[in-house]
Amino acid sequence: MANQILLLILLLGSGSTVFSQSQHPVTGRKFAQVMGFGGASWLERSEREPEENPEKAIRTFDLKPGMMVADVGAGTGYFTVKMAKLVAPNGKVYASDIQQPMLDALKSRLKDDKIANVELVRGTYTDPKLPEGKLDLILMVDVYHEFSEPQAMLRKMKAALAAEGRLVLLEYRKEDPSVPIRPEHKMSVAEVRAELEAEGFRLDKIDESLPRQHIFFFKK
Repeated sequence: MANQILLLILLLGSGSTVFSQSQHPVTGRKFAQVMGFGGASWLERSEREPEENPEKAIRTFDLKPGMMVADVGAGTGYFTVKMAKLVAPNGKVYASDIQQPMLDALKSRLKDDKIANVELVRGTYTDPKLPEGKLDLILMVDVYHEFSEPQAMLRKMKAALAAEGRLVLLEYRKEDPSVPIRPEHKMSVAEVRAELEAEGFRLDKIDESLPRQHIFFFKK
């Protein structure tokens, strides 16, 4: 009987682990699969500007020379490069990604473009490896929904923000069925608020000026 009880406890514990790794405990949202390096061309497609208007998105960040910022899930650096130019000459961008091929591609891009104010960071599933208490802004563009350990990641990012630092997320609108993206790669306002507020963030504003994405601005 004791062995059966022990087995039941182990099974329940295992089930709890699977739950935590596949869906969010607050909202029940299923985590999307991470886009691998094989899909990197999607990040650099020529249609991205008319479809998503990233130049307009960047203007909402209000970046200034000298700022310390991070691009988490930087990929091939589509936003990293733009941010680096805006915070130059004394500012810096930490480009964090868990995939070394993405970072290698970004390193080559930075060399070609002669951009020297970007530090490449190999993060993990639980830690983007950012400096503590220094960042004015942390950006995630269509990335947060892929985190397999979102709570751990948010806690690390909260620690990395300066006192008045901002956490900015771009996510495809789940509320809009016309946005041609798989449902698991979209997020609703309700989901984002519930998950981030549970980790000690406060919603500052939402910008809905982009064609397909919400822009969320959070503070500690």
